Amino acid sequence: MFHVESSRPTGPYLLGLGSSLLVCLMGVALLGCGKREAGSAPAAPEVLVVEVVQKDVPIYQEWVGTTAGYVDAQIRARVQGYLLSRQYTEGSFVKAGDLLFQIDPRPYQAAFDQVMGELGRAEAAYKKTQLDVARNTPLAAEGAISQKELDDAVQASAANQASVVAARANVEKAKLNLGWTRVTSLIDGVAGISTAQIGDLISESTVMTTVSQVDPVKVLFPISEREYLGFAEIIQKVAASPDSDRAREGRLELILADESVYPHRGKVVLANRQIDVKTGTIIMVSHFPNHGNILRPGQFAKVRAATETRRGALLIPQRAVQELQGQYQVAVVGGDNKVAIRTVKTGARVGSLWLISEGLKPGEKVVVEGLQKVKDGMVVSPKPAPAEPDSTGSKGPPQHAGAAP
Repeated sequence: MFHVESSRPTGPYLLGLGSSLLVCLMGVALLGCGKREAGSAPAAPEVLVVEVVQKDVPIYQEWVGTTAGYVDAQIRARVQGYLLSRQYTEGSFVKAGDLLFQIDPRPYQAAFDQVMGELGRAEAAYKKTQLDVARNTPLAAEGAISQKELDDAVQASAANQASVVAARANVEKAKLNLGWTRVTSLIDGVAGISTAQIGDLISESTVMTTVSQVDPVKVLFPISEREYLGFAEIIQKVAASPDSDRAREGRLELILADESVYPHRGKVVLANRQIDVKTGTIIMVSHFPNHGNILRPGQFAKVRAATETRRGALLIPQRAVQELQGQYQVAVVGGDNKVAIRTVKTGARVGSLWLISEGLKPGEKVVVEGLQKVKDGMVVSPKPAPAEPDSTGSKGPPQHAGAAP
């Protein structure tokens, strides 16, 4: 008999085969799950949107200028001498007539005393000749003295009278010189730092300090010729009628170096006589109240004015606008939550908003946050953006626009 061995798999072999089959089944299951996840639609990205606002807004214009005293009086010496003292506190407020400096008065006092003596001598001589004329007149009429003696007496009296007039003039001149040794303020204002030191030999016309009247304070700023032509007629009317309501009304705002807004409004009072041919600008002069003398000459000053009111303007936040190759674009979300990238035309910037002149309609929604995630035709999940403070009023930081105040 032949012995035949069975080809049936043994136990270990069956166990290995079962493990391989299990691994394959798990792989197929995972592959199927992955396909199902890949086939599901991705969630729409969330963006923040705001509505296009339509309202009347003021358009502002700004110019950079400097402050100056309403009157800047240079205090000059009118006589020569050594400076004895400074009688004011630098930077303080002084009144007209207040003593600022004292120049050594002794030489001028001596000169005054001398001419006073000469005046007394001239007056004495004049009185003597008057007596001579009074005495000789009746004697000449009686023939007691010659007519020539009377004529000589009359002539001497006239000459002495002229000497008295000259002596009095010399006294007045010496009196002025003596008075000018007291250097006083010409106006009410703030006195500057002294340029003359005690002990200096002061000459005539030496500028010793400057006193500035700073209430009101002047603010000078240049504007272009085109802007000037836009409101030259208004300036002429204000200059012709300084007491009119329009002339008294303060329409200008002043922004200081720390970006704070000066609490008092000012007004344009005049334009310079000519346009600078090098820059094409003309200097405007405005006045601002300066109670307390807070503003000082030479300060940086940015003048701002509402030049016009744009009726029914369309406004959106500046961050909703993207610039691409010289064109401005916004992402508009429609009623079906689809994004449409739209080209718009922009106008003036009003605070944190941008005026849109073409490309949008009132009530449309534009994306303000999440612009980097959206594309044309994409479906998004729009959420309203938090409300921002209204920056279209006069206290908002304006940008450039057309026309003049």
